[in-house]
Amino acid sequence: MLLDGEKWNAFFDDFASEAWRLEVQPTYTMPGEADSFSSFLRGEPKPEGHNARWHERVEGYRAEKKYVGRVRIVRQPLTDYQRYQFAWGIPGNLAAGEDIRVLDLTDRDLGLPDFDFWMFDEARIVRLNYRPDGTQINRELVDDDPAAYREWKRIAIEASVPFATYVESQGGPRT
Repeated sequence: MLLDGEKWNAFFDDFASEAWRLEVQPTYTMPGEADSFSSFLRGEPKPEGHNARWHERVEGYRAEKKYVGRVRIVRQPLTDYQRYQFAWGIPGNLAAGEDIRVLDLTDRDLGLPDFDFWMFDEARIVRLNYRPDGTQINRELVDDDPAAYREWKRIAIEASVPFATYVESQGGPRT
């Protein structure tokens, strides 16, 4: 079943205790981010309230004692989009209460999938399908056995480091 628009928002908001994502794309071509991404590339300052709607959602989940987290896979050198997310996106997400870790796979392969997914309450899986340029095709609720996804989550979390630790290891934030 494909999930989009309000159907996706309602499905997402229905998780009981945990929403977790594996992010593997080097670039995400998001229409809602086009202007801010262009501003970032031009070296302009981050606009006030950048990504505020997501931050409000995460703060609401956290107020309900729900966990929201992700592991962001990277390979060196970082793409412009990853640098944008590291400078403008992730710090605000962390401040809102999201747990974000980074897994650098530059010189290794841990057998993780080459696709993004959200896993809700360790049971419901939504695969995010993208074109090679990072444009999302769709969100697909899959009825796969969640055991493989739980194992991928375990591997990703164990091999990753908190965002701040990763940034520090790379010599601090870069714009």
